[in-house]
Amino acid sequence: MTRMAVFHQACTVPLARAMHFRTFSIACSSTAANVTVPSLNKKKEDSQVLLGMSEQDLQQLALDFGQQNYRGKQLHHLLYKRKVKEIQDFSHLPLPFRNELQEAGWKVGRSPIYKAVTAADGTIKLLVKLEDNRLVETVGIPVKDDKGSVRLTACVSSQVGCPLRCSFCATGKGGFSRNLKRHEIVEQVLAIEEVFKNRVTNVVFMGMGEPMLNMKEVLEAHRCLNKDIQIGQRMITISTVGVPNTIRKLASYKLQSTLAISLHAPNQKLREKIVPSAKSYPLDAIMKDCRDYFLETSRRVSFEYTLLAGVNDAVEHAKELAELLHEWGPGNHVNLIPFNPIEGSEYKRPYKKSVLAFSAALESRKITVSVRQTRGLDASAACGQLRNEFQKIPLLSGAEDQQSQSEIVVA
Repeated sequence: MTRMAVFHQACTVPLARAMHFRTFSIACSSTAANVTVPSLNKKKEDSQVLLGMSEQDLQQLALDFGQQNYRGKQLHHLLYKRKVKEIQDFSHLPLPFRNELQEAGWKVGRSPIYKAVTAADGTIKLLVKLEDNRLVETVGIPVKDDKGSVRLTACVSSQVGCPLRCSFCATGKGGFSRNLKRHEIVEQVLAIEEVFKNRVTNVVFMGMGEPMLNMKEVLEAHRCLNKDIQIGQRMITISTVGVPNTIRKLASYKLQSTLAISLHAPNQKLREKIVPSAKSYPLDAIMKDCRDYFLETSRRVSFEYTLLAGVNDAVEHAKELAELLHEWGPGNHVNLIPFNPIEGSEYKRPYKKSVLAFSAALESRKITVSVRQTRGLDASAACGQLRNEFQKIPLLSGAEDQQSQSEIVVA
C-alpha cells in the first residue's frame, strides 16, 4: 500500500481520543535533530525553480547575476521565512534583479490550491494543481495536547498517483502519472502553513505515492524541510511499502527521521495477496534490511499494519507477527490501522473486538502497539479519493479555472 495504506488509513487518532466526525492525526516523535544530509545533484528541470534551493545555492545564484552575496540571503529569507510566492513580490530585491530573474526563466515554484476540504475537527485536505495541470493531495492535521499547544502535521505526497497498486489503496486504484519534483513536495508544506496560518511542526511522507521510488527528490525535499524551513529531522517520517535496495541506501544517509514500513501481513504468502510488489521483495529480505537499518542508524523502525476483516486480523496473525518482529530485532513498534472501505474494494473494516484482541495479543508478547482510526471519508478525505474524484472530468483552464479557484473556501 504505498504511503497510501499508511496515510489513506493513517491520517488518524488513537481510538481512545477518536472524535465523532472525520478526524486525522499522526503520531510523530518530538525530539529535534540537526544532522547534515549529503548534498544531491539537482535535476536539470528543477534548475529554474527557486523553492528547494539552499542558502548557499541562492547566494551563488545572486553572484551569477552580478549581485552581492547578501542578495542570496535575502532570497532565502523571502522564500522560507516570508514565503513569498512571486518573484515580482520580492520587494527587498532591486527591481532590475527581479526582472533579470524572470527574464532568465526563474520562478518561485508555488502552485495554486485547486480544492480544499475541511473536517469538523479542523483537519484540512488540499488538492494542489501543479504546473502541468496534474493534481496532488496534501493534508494538514492539527492536534491539541493537554496543555493547549497545537502540533500541526503535514502529510505530503511524493508522486502523482502510485504505481504499486496495493489492493486496498485508493490512490493505487487511480493509477500513476509521475514523480514529484523536490519543490512540489516542499510547497505542500508551505500550502498547509498558509491555510492554517500556523507553522508545520511535523511532516509525514504518507500521502500519495511511494517515496522510495522517488528517493532523490524526497531526500532533496527532506533537506530543504530540515535546513531551510527548520523542521527537526525527528519530526519527519518517511513511509514505504518496501522497494528492493532502497532501505539500505536510505540508511547510508544516517537520517534521524523515522522509517515506517507498511507491512500488513505476518508472512510472505499473505503479504503478496495484499501488496503485489511484495513478490519482488520477500518478507525475510525486507526484515533483514530493517534490522540492518536499525544497526546503521540506531533508529527504531515503525511498522504499519492495516487490519482487513477476515484477511489478516485474527489473533493467530498477531501471534505470527510478534514472532516475526522478535526474530528480526528489538525495539519494534506497530501501528494498527483498522481499514476504512473504499469504493470498489472487496475488503471490510474489522469489528472493534477484533482490533482490541489483535492489539492485546501483540502487547502480551512485548510488542509496543498503537491503534488508529481513520476519519474523513464523508469529505473524500481518505488518501487518493479527492484527486480521483476530480480527475474523472477534465480540469478547467483559463478564466473558468480562475473562477473555480476563487470559489474555494477554507473554513
